[in-house]
Amino acid sequence: MKTELAKVQHARSARDFPEIDLEQDEHVVLHIRRSRIGVVFIWVIVALMVLALSVTLILFASGNSGNNVFSMNELSLRYLRLGIFALYLVFFFGGVVGQSIYNSNQIYVTNHRLIQKSRNSLFAHSTNIIELRRIEDVSFRQTSLIDNLFHIGMLRMSTVGEETTYSLKYVDTPRDEVKTISHLVYECKQIKDPASK
Repeated sequence: MKTELAKVQHARSARDFPEIDLEQDEHVVLHIRRSRIGVVFIWVIVALMVLALSVTLILFASGNSGNNVFSMNELSLRYLRLGIFALYLVFFFGGVVGQSIYNSNQIYVTNHRLIQKSRNSLFAHSTNIIELRRIEDVSFRQTSLIDNLFHIGMLRMSTVGEETTYSLKYVDTPRDEVKTISHLVYECKQIKDPASK
């Protein structure tokens, strides 16, 4: 019965998470992603930049009706419109890239391992894998008012041997994730070291 359940869990995880290579008796228990609040912040910044450009365009366009600081000739105004339109596209593309990079940072916790996929730019990315039994400390940190208001924080897992730390910022409800990972680490250590029972 237990073997059948393990097979079903493995098959479901292999179907739902084709981007990770699972061992035969392994299944994903927890998939940790960054909070959607970060995506909102990215697009708020893009919107503010677009608004600033739009105000600039309006000031210069209305400056042609009279003599003031913002007056321009018609040809210069056309080039300004073209430049601002190009900047709109750049900001939109930057928002899409920023959102993609932000969402690409995630952690998969299986019944045996922790797999962290990190991306810092379009071209810089890495995958780190650690066995759960090697994790010595699981914690979270909330350091700002925004963290506390939106219940987000940084999740940290560390090993003692190499003193390696795995972390993911802007995680929703990090307290719950810490409980789940700590329980999985404890269970994994009990299975690997039956003498400690």
